[in-house]
Parts: sequence; C-alpha cells; structure tokens
Amino acid sequence: MPTDYDAPRAQNTDERDQSLEDITARRREQADVAVLDVDDGDTVDPIDLPDIDLSGEELIVRVIPKQADEFTCSSCFLVHHRNRLALQSGEKMVCSDCV
Repeated sequence: MPTDYDAPRAQNTDERDQSLEDITARRREQADVAVLDVDDGDTVDPIDLPDIDLSGEELIVRVIPKQADEFTCSSCFLVHHRNRLALQSGEKMVCSDCV
C-alpha cells in the first residue's frame, strides 16, 4: 500500500490541547532510568610512566626545506608535490584533497 509522506499527519486532539507542564510531567513519569552494568572487577590499570626526566632531551630530526617541485596548500597548510595541485589562483594553491 503506497504511503503519501507529504500528507498532513493526523494529531490526537487530547495531546494538542495539553499544557507544557502536563507534557513535561508525563515525560518525567514515563522516563526510563539508565542503568549502567559495570562489574567491580573491570578496573582499568593505570598507566605507569617511567621516572625518567626527559625535559633535557632533544629530538634529532632532519628537516628538509620545501623543494622546487613542491607547494604549500593554502587550505590545509601541508606541503605537497606539484602533481597534487588542483587549483591555483594567484598565490593561492589548493591540493586535490582540499578541493
């Protein structure tokens, strides 16, 4: 049987004439209480970090400057190869992921 979803819905007259206080009181009475089923034995072990002070350590990373065949996307600010260039207008260059 086909259903016309654009047709106006029939409303019960008793629900339409109720006040806001009556509706909220009825919802409080009908509200289900959420019950969490948690076992006491399911405790999460804390993460123990080592007692090592790493504040004086330096990371050794080799930084390579932007090459001639690369561009910086003006939307995501990542450096891409020229074959990822999808849109260029003036100095704005946008990668194919951001388009």
